[in-house]
Amino acid sequence: MAELSTVARPYAEALFSAARDDKAGLPAWADLIGELAQVAENADVREAMSDPRLEDAQRVELFTGLIKTQLPQAVRNFVELLVANDRLLLLPIIAKQFVALKNRHEGTAQAEITSAFELSDAQVKELVDALETKFGLKLSPSVTVDKSLIGGVRVAVGDQVLDTSVQAQLARLRDTLAA
Repeated sequence: MAELSTVARPYAEALFSAARDDKAGLPAWADLIGELAQVAENADVREAMSDPRLEDAQRVELFTGLIKTQLPQAVRNFVELLVANDRLLLLPIIAKQFVALKNRHEGTAQAEITSAFELSDAQVKELVDALETKFGLKLSPSVTVDKSLIGGVRVAVGDQVLDTSVQAQLARLRDTLAA
């Protein structure tokens, strides 16, 4: 997976550079790239794009035909480049890296919060406020519930993970006792 992200990085950076200079703005580009990534993740689309009987032009037409949004010429050119370099199926990774570049540019980050129990809006706000102070970034929370945590929360911001769940504490205790 690390290799694929390395291959995808130059494409994401080039796309970000083009989007940053475009009048449509980064949020519009992020939405569009997200839509492209969603289509590229579809198993049927992946199979069709891998069909050796299709020419590059046919792949571009087939793929762009599946997109609901009207594609600007720059995005169409990007899709043509990906098809020509046999990198179209990297779109989900490119989109993820694009969003990370956008967030870094805006001084924000995505906070993936996993809780053992449902959190109220007030609890999420309190947790996000504390995390924003810790990380020095404006955080956009995404909250999920995972009962296997038993209690507590696990928060991932970028490559940093804070795990205060009971499950993690039990695992640390088990490792300590086994050592």
